[in-house]
Amino acid sequence: MDTLFPITPKFPPGFIYIPDFITKEEEEYLLDIIKGIPLHRMKFQGFEANRLVASFGYDYHFEQRTLTAGKAIPEEFLPIVEQVARQVAIPSADIAELLVTAYPLGSVINWHRDAPPFETIVGLSLLSDCTFRLRPHDKAKQNRSAILSFPVKRRSLYIMQGASREEWQHSISPVKQQRYSITFRNIKSS
Repeated sequence: MDTLFPITPKFPPGFIYIPDFITKEEEEYLLDIIKGIPLHRMKFQGFEANRLVASFGYDYHFEQRTLTAGKAIPEEFLPIVEQVARQVAIPSADIAELLVTAYPLGSVINWHRDAPPFETIVGLSLLSDCTFRLRPHDKAKQNRSAILSFPVKRRSLYIMQGASREEWQHSISPVKQQRYSITFRNIKSS
């Protein structure tokens, strides 16, 4: 019997991993859309990351800690927005931000939790696999054995809600091949 992981990690509550969420044809369609989008370097608290991004819907400004309306989500993305919304059981109109990210060879995402205004974080992996890591946010619980490290395959989807979103941090190890992702976020209800 084939298994996704040699030993399936015990994910924190609210973390869901779905392999083969989209087909190869759907992946190619999304990559073609991304090729036509101008991307810029990700900036975070004065630091310029190696990865390139384009944000649609809402933009979170880390320096001011504010959320503002941005460019509309391009219509070409609406079918995948609807597919993701169905998977997480929210109206597609509640997907407030769509973030396209390009990861050149060696790019990383350091340990973090996503911006506070967002509730559910959904990531779609494209073009190549990556090593995804989770660890408790509480420094008293952080140690080597508390880190979950596992492959996130191309065309797969991961969902972070509840405890996995609020009480855990995530990161991505340096990518070994060019990779893209699309992140979908909804805003916390007041």
